[in-house]
Amino acid sequence: MNNSVSRTSFRKLPTRYAAFVLPLLLSVLMTFVVSFISTVNSQGFDSGFLGVWLRAWGVSWVIAFPTLLLVLPLVRRVTAAVVDMR
Repeated sequence: MNNSVSRTSFRKLPTRYAAFVLPLLLSVLMTFVVSFISTVNSQGFDSGFLGVWLRAWGVSWVIAFPTLLLVLPLVRRVTAAVVDMR
């Protein structure tokens, strides 16, 4: 079986896309959770919660994704400088 195809016939992206996919997934998941907690904290679970939360998530993701694309190389270098990678 080809390594790029799983049992469900889902074709994986080539390795060169990892630098884009990692910050994409990280930004989606982190902004989803943080915006949820922030929205619950600020207004509770009222009738308009879902709309307010999704708008907050969308705005935060639009900022977080390009930020991660820019800072992730720096964070990797700083991590390598402070962590023994043996």
